[in-house]
Amino acid sequence: MNSLVKSICLSLILFCGFSAAQEGANTDNDAAIEQQIQDLKKQLISLNRDLFILEEDLLFPSSTQVAVYLSMDVGDYFKLDSVELKIDNKTVTHYLYTDRQIDALYRGGVQRLYVGNIGSGEHEISAFFTGIGPEQREYKRAVAMTFDKDSDAKALALSVVDSTIKHQPEFKATEL
Repeated sequence: MNSLVKSICLSLILFCGFSAAQEGANTDNDAAIEQQIQDLKKQLISLNRDLFILEEDLLFPSSTQVAVYLSMDVGDYFKLDSVELKIDNKTVTHYLYTDRQIDALYRGGVQRLYVGNIGSGEHEISAFFTGIGPEQREYKRAVAMTFDKDSDAKALALSVVDSTIKHQPEFKATEL
């Protein structure tokens, strides 16, 4: 019987030791699996970024790409409501703003209003701004410019700037 007790005790010790070793192995195994998951997540994010860049290059090759950006000044004389953008008398985008978006523009944000493809040559861009102007009246203004599109990507900027001298907003279009 003594040998039976010894055998059971030995079995219990071995079992407990094996269980503890197994838990340690599981902990090491769990940590290794967690590290592999984190590595896969990083690779997936990198791959997604590369695919996005490739998609941009395929959809908007630099030889035909045009991008239009919008920025605003403090907004004392004009509260933006919407913008309509036309290229060569074709409406390419119309954007209606929320208060949060306008606030972001006033704090220095720049909105990519449009990215598209156009052929080489001379083109005209026109933007129509609507909102509330001086003395809380409805205000609608436009700005237009012509530009030459060559084989490189073209970036244009629309800006709304307060003119403290005139107490009016000024609308500008420039090439970047």
